[in-house]
Amino acid sequence: MKKYLIYIVVLSSYVLAQDDLKRQFDYADKLHSNSLFYEAITEYKRLQFFDEGSTYSYQTNYRMGLCYKAGAKLDDAVKYFSLAEKFARTDEESFDTKTQVIRVNILRKTTGRALKLLDDLESDSSFTSKIDEINYWRGWAYMFADDWENAALAFGKINPSHELKRKCENVLNEKYSITFAKIISYILPGAGQFYMGNYFSGLLSLGWNVLCGFLTVDSILDDRIFDGLTLGSLLWLRFYRGNIQNAEKFAIQKNFEIANETLRYLQNEYVGLKP
Repeated sequence: MKKYLIYIVVLSSYVLAQDDLKRQFDYADKLHSNSLFYEAITEYKRLQFFDEGSTYSYQTNYRMGLCYKAGAKLDDAVKYFSLAEKFARTDEESFDTKTQVIRVNILRKTTGRALKLLDDLESDSSFTSKIDEINYWRGWAYMFADDWENAALAFGKINPSHELKRKCENVLNEKYSITFAKIISYILPGAGQFYMGNYFSGLLSLGWNVLCGFLTVDSILDDRIFDGLTLGSLLWLRFYRGNIQNAEKFAIQKNFEIANETLRYLQNEYVGLKP
């Protein structure tokens, strides 16, 4: 009889302890759901201190990763997602934590690391059914790296008509060719700016080059060879080179604006999963 009483007391103590842990976990989760991220982290850590059996180790580390990610503490987010992975009990939990690490790497633009982790996932036989999700995050990694062509290829592997594939293709179509802008600026000063719609800048470049060319030729015809070869030629070279550099700069700036406009759309209006 005494033996059974001891058993009942121990079992009751264990159940009560588990109930206390559950209440603590629910309280921390409530803070998290109310966007009180740093208060939630404190409660998750308090729970870990009393959770001697590591019952909640996966959940607490995973949610702390989410809290740090929401607070833009991305290095800390990677740390806690990686800790959660060690306590994952199923392939699904393991895959979820791995993709969270990848998503954080996408956000902090460590693209090489994100792509390496995605390649590792793809080569893991445990996740052969997850290839679409892998390609999905691969596409996002390329978008954040301004590699819209490879992003379109990644989304196209999921679905040839994928919404994000079309978005990437639109960016590619709208972007200006930096090489073309420079080449036509070599041929005709100001043409690169005209190509990108910067007509005022294009007219200025053309005008200055025509003026400097006229001064150079006029000086030489007027037997002022020194003036023509120094003042006129140097000014002409200055504006000619500046015209090419401006065309390149404008093309880079325009392409940056086009890419950022699409990223803003994805951030504010796209309803699918985001990093």
